[in-house]
Parts: sequence; C-alpha cells; structure tokens
Amino acid sequence: MFKQFFSSAPELKSAREIALMREAGKIVAEALRKCRELAKPGVRTIEIDRAVEALYSHYGVTPLFKGYPGANPKVPFPACTCLSINEQIVHGVPSNRELRDGDLLKVDTACKLNGWCADAAVTLMIGNVRPERKRLVEAGEQVLKIAIEEMPKRRWWSEIASRMQRYAEDLGYSVVEQYVGHGIGRIMHENPQVPNYVSRSVKELRKTDFRLEPGLVLAVEPMLNMGKSDTRTLNDHWTVVTKDGLPSVHVEHTLALTAEGVIIVTADG
Repeated sequence: MFKQFFSSAPELKSAREIALMREAGKIVAEALRKCRELAKPGVRTIEIDRAVEALYSHYGVTPLFKGYPGANPKVPFPACTCLSINEQIVHGVPSNRELRDGDLLKVDTACKLNGWCADAAVTLMIGNVRPERKRLVEAGEQVLKIAIEEMPKRRWWSEIASRMQRYAEDLGYSVVEQYVGHGIGRIMHENPQVPNYVSRSVKELRKTDFRLEPGLVLAVEPMLNMGKSDTRTLNDHWTVVTKDGLPSVHVEHTLALTAEGVIIVTADG
C-alpha cells in the first residue's frame, strides 16, 4: 500500500473476528494457488486476472483491488489482482503481456467475505529462473518468515522491522521504503502502517512504531530489490518499478497475533 500516516489507533480483533477473516483468507489462498497453476511461459497476465475474478465470483466475495482509487482519481485500479513482472515491484496492471521463461511474477490479491478482508501476495518463478533471481525470491520469503516468527516474541513492531531489514541488507538487497504493509479488518487498509524497515528519523519512528498485542491483525508485505530501493511509477498511474531496472520481489500474508501465537490468516489449507 501507499506509505501514509493514520490518525486512529489499531483496532484489535476478537477470536471470532479473526476466524471470520480466516474464511476470507482461505479464498485468497485459493486464488493464489490458481495463479501459481496458471503462471507458465506464454500465458498472458490478463488471463490470470480473469481466472481470479471468476473464482471470486464463484464464492460471491468482493475483490478489493478492482476499482480501488489511486493517486489519480480518474484512474481506479482496473483488476482483481496486481501482477508485476521482474523490475515491477507492486501494483502491476494485468494486460496482454505474455510471461516468459525466467520471469519473476509478483501476484497480489485481496477479497472481502461477510464484511471481513484478507490480503496476500507471492512471487512466482516462471520456468527456468537464473540463480541470482531465485536467491532474491528466497530472501523475500525468509524476511516474511522472520516477521511471522518474531511477532509473538517482541513488544514493538520496530524490533521486528529492524531484523527484517538487517537480514535483507546483509545479503546485499535493499528494502523498498515508499510502500509498506498495513492493518486490515473490516476494510483493507486500516491503522497501523507496517514498514519493513526502521526509519532513520527518530521523530518518524515514534509516529509509526506500535505495540504488539493480541488481537492485532496486520498485512505484512516485504518488498526487496536486487539493486537500489528507489522507485518510480509508470504512466498507467499504478505500476511501480525499480528506478535501476533490476528485479524486485514482493511477498505478503495477513497475520493475526493472539495469546497463543500467530495465525496466518491467508495460509493455504
């Protein structure tokens, strides 16, 4: 999501509400599984989006991306999925572009079921992917795993974000700072914003840091670049790419913190 500040405190969820979000999360997981099955060389990204739209229609859920307002109010997002290839980081618009052997495809999607939302993303390796790209994907997945494992152990989000950032940077990758994760519940984007890095500004850190407590539900979505962290947005008003043209990865789960540990709301199965 776009980096921004929220004015209200995070809304903690009950066990019942988390269970309802989990039902939405199962459908998001099924959508991502469908995308994984379809994502082969020669397949057009619009075909993948149409399959997800058909799946959401089958279940009678609301696709949360389609029609979402952007920086330009005249150009809402046109699809149910964000499909971003290689140097495209996030918010890629599905099109007639065909996937090629060696591509990295970032798939991000979200839906609402019975008033509750779930949001997740994966990076898919298309065909035979070069080793350096595979290592980047594995690093992104590990950064998300760090967040999942550390959430029950820490008091403040900044403690987790610093570990995520350090792991990525120790491998020589950069962490995207212009786009961050978010709270989620009855609407897709709730307080708090969830950065995957620690701000260098003490003032900004105090504004964005938050306490970890049971009932907190977050869409955690690290984005790692092979090169520098700088981004730009294409003329379609949505697709965000790396300025240096090097590949990027994006992974995401909706995570609920409970007294017993973390529930992966968007887990498959």
